[in-house]
Amino acid sequence: MKKLWIVGAALVAASSAYAATNVAGVTQTAANLITVVAAPATPAAVPAKVLTPANSPVDAEGYPWGAGRKTGPLGLIQQPVVETNFKADDLLVPAWGTGAIPQSGAPDVVGAFRFICMPGHVAKDDPIVFKNQPGKSHLHQFFGNTAVNAFSTYGSLRKSGDSTCNNRLNRSAYWIPAMLNGKGKVVRPDYVSIYYKRLPDSSPACRIEGKACVEMPRGLRFVFGYNMGTGKSENNFYFNCDGPTATPGHYPDLVTAAKVCPVGNRIGVVIQAPSCWDGRQLDSTSHRSHMAFPSYGWDGILKCPTTHPYIVPTFTLGAWYTVDEDLDTSGDWSEGKSTWTLASDSMPGMTTQRPGTTFHADWIGAWDDKVLAMWTENCINKLLNCSGGDLGNGLQLKMRDDFTWNATPRLVDIPK
Repeated sequence: MKKLWIVGAALVAASSAYAATNVAGVTQTAANLITVVAAPATPAAVPAKVLTPANSPVDAEGYPWGAGRKTGPLGLIQQPVVETNFKADDLLVPAWGTGAIPQSGAPDVVGAFRFICMPGHVAKDDPIVFKNQPGKSHLHQFFGNTAVNAFSTYGSLRKSGDSTCNNRLNRSAYWIPAMLNGKGKVVRPDYVSIYYKRLPDSSPACRIEGKACVEMPRGLRFVFGYNMGTGKSENNFYFNCDGPTATPGHYPDLVTAAKVCPVGNRIGVVIQAPSCWDGRQLDSTSHRSHMAFPSYGWDGILKCPTTHPYIVPTFTLGAWYTVDEDLDTSGDWSEGKSTWTLASDSMPGMTTQRPGTTFHADWIGAWDDKVLAMWTENCINKLLNCSGGDLGNGLQLKMRDDFTWNATPRLVDIPK
């Protein structure tokens, strides 16, 4: 198996300091997969309202929020098991062709599990915010599960679709606002890097930061980043530039980053997901309030809110785009100027926002249970430094045969 090295921009998320795994540290990387076919949400740190069968609508799986599901570790809520409907062993290979075990992540204090995704389809769907309402949202760039649409649920994702992330053992769905070039085209990212991390569950810090470090619960889903409903940001993303003439850094928006990212480089946007979970809900009416970010208190200790005491593997997502002449690199911007923008930057009934400031991401977890357990128990709990889909036990997620570091095609039409 050919070894894939993740270098430069693809590793921007891989901080060696634990402080960089939370929002405070973040504030400063196949034509047959293409189908051309926007997302309000609320602040993460607001204590979650527990919804009961008496006062809540049903969720996407038909259960009332916070009720009716099988319980997971520590009696925490999660969806029932949905068995993998294909032969999983065929998609696991000896790590790096030899069965090698990755090195320890020490002196870092978090275990790491990384992999690369190719871009998938674009669609005006959002199965979290506008579930069962196709075409209702702003345009999204999807990756991960290839079958995701407005009707997708944890159950449907587990039963259908391939994956643009290594292979379909990870049928999770990830999506972000589509990047538009101002000339009627969508700019697809060359690749998307995903970096899961968490303290090992044996770390004493788990009982200081919260109650416990736990495995990702089946069926968890949430939205994070800029809040389209409130116009506020969680300040958990930044733009960057990587390449031969790039000036790397943490830039607040697309306009600022473009000024130091000439044609021939890649511009990237990197976002951090929340890590504190309330343990009672897999979703919430805001699609955010069941999750929260840890923060440093007066004593300088990182802690989750008391309302969200369970620490799940958080992930950093980085989408990387090849810069062309359609991206204005002057560093100046005014409304109506032709340049790259996010589909969420300009919405009906909304004031047009400075390009890039409305960045956010959505996620529905739909991992094969055994594979999820592998990377959690090995990469995370054994404090290993796993990359390229290495599961930390001598096995690795087989990479797609059509994998490429460059989007093919890179530009597609904006769907009507």
